[in-house]
Amino acid sequence: LKDLTKESIFNILEHSKNERISIKKSNILDIFSGTGSFGLECISRKASKVYFIEQHKPSIKILIKNIEKLNCEKKVNLFSENVFDLTKIKKIRENKFNLIFLDPPYKEKSIALLLNKINEMNILIDKGIIVLHRHKKSNDNFDNKFKVLRSENYGISKIIFGKFI
Repeated sequence: LKDLTKESIFNILEHSKNERISIKKSNILDIFSGTGSFGLECISRKASKVYFIEQHKPSIKILIKNIEKLNCEKKVNLFSENVFDLTKIKKIRENKFNLIFLDPPYKEKSIALLLNKINEMNILIDKGIIVLHRHKKSNDNFDNKFKVLRSENYGISKIIFGKFI
């Protein structure tokens, strides 16, 4: 995720009318978190807790180093699990999230399936927002329970803001 794109996401979340959400004191779920740039930015913006889900071992090593560098171990939980098997991640069920960020590989085709699982688990607060990072040419078909609130293109990226209805 490029810095400009990330900054644009935070500007929309903090200042827009329909997609506004306060990061401060929020619980954040960062799926396909990579090296953690989005979730760690949320920590710097005073999020209460960030849950990272990443299964790529080299990314996890860097993510752990980044967490240690920022000295924020108490504010994060890291799960090195298959993101499509959210049921394994019992601790997540205890929480409701204000914001869920999904940054899957561009070639990933099962995003609708993952969104359906998230919806079934009922882990997003009523006013919660899902931010999805995709390739601008990706053509994802979402379930009618997922409402796209806004979609913005930045370079080759498409950022989709949505919620469950």
